[in-house]
Amino acid sequence: MLNLNSTIDLEFNKFFRWWTHELAFLVPEKIKRLVHEQQGFLIVTPKDRYLELSYNADGNTEVLATLERNEAGIAQYAVLRATDERLDKARLILRLSRQDAVQKELALPVAAKENLQQVIAYELDRYTPFKPEQVYFAVKPLENGHGSEQINVMVILTPREILDTLYEDVKALGMTPLFADYEGAANPLEDSYNYYDLLPEQYKKKTSKTEQLVHAGLIGGVLFLLAAVLVLPVWFEYQSVGLLNKRINEIEKDARRIEAMQGEIDAMIEETRSLLDEKKSTPSVVVMLNTLSALMKDDTWLTYAQYSGGHLQIQGQSPASSSLIGTIEASELFSNVGFVSPVTQDKRSGLERFQITADVTKAGAISGAN
Repeated sequence: MLNLNSTIDLEFNKFFRWWTHELAFLVPEKIKRLVHEQQGFLIVTPKDRYLELSYNADGNTEVLATLERNEAGIAQYAVLRATDERLDKARLILRLSRQDAVQKELALPVAAKENLQQVIAYELDRYTPFKPEQVYFAVKPLENGHGSEQINVMVILTPREILDTLYEDVKALGMTPLFADYEGAANPLEDSYNYYDLLPEQYKKKTSKTEQLVHAGLIGGVLFLLAAVLVLPVWFEYQSVGLLNKRINEIEKDARRIEAMQGEIDAMIEETRSLLDEKKSTPSVVVMLNTLSALMKDDTWLTYAQYSGGHLQIQGQSPASSSLIGTIEASELFSNVGFVSPVTQDKRSGLERFQITADVTKAGAISGAN
């Protein structure tokens, strides 16, 4: 039966935190990064004589290195930090292993809810084998059944010398921890409002109260304004811009492909033009032979002719071979005319045997084309 006389416990702080978290989910990551300079978490866990470093971002954890707890480890971390820029913006967490801390669940009267830390400190030696001055401890409230007259809490504690030594080791590395927790009851990194912290006050990161209030006020104001008038329109515009950018990227790919094809076409045109120019630079064999035939007199004939690479070589017989040099060189088509070998006398015909070479000129090609 419903008990209408039961007290309704309205926890406005929890409601406000939940509401803020839901609004923050709608804020684009780029805007979040403008508000929060720090990104990701660097988790340091002691493993006997070593420190294991892991990086957590967006729910994904990556093991970075295992450092010795000495000067060599300090040097190794300096190299790691110089090569991994994420470490400069990461928030540091000390996470004690199961060998370094313990946890215990307790059921306490509801009246203890308002002053849990002091109640646990006063009764610590009754619940555990330790005295308050021997350990650092933290209290984490647990979910309770509806209408229960008791509250369930988890007490996490660690010997002071263990946490003191770990803190000094990470300070030697140049690290300043945000909080310390226990891997058996790790804090949810995505929910910054429900952290418990094993660090004592003297080890906690000091921040100005005014700075905290201003920062919280600015974040609250930005979230409220975005939720009220900007979030949905900006999101829709963001989606539209994303689609446009995708289309632009596709068009740019097509444009680059067309430019590549145009470049190939231009190269082929240039190559063709070069071949045509080269062809025009020398006369055709027909023009060259016609010219040579016109220059030779009727008493002179050729027995051999070879043309290659703009160079002509002829052999034959003539009654006056020496006069051929001037005759051939007088033509625009030939230059550098000369005998290749000495002129000899053919005993049967009585004519002179000659072997002449000449270069075929471009001027002759133009003239021959005309």
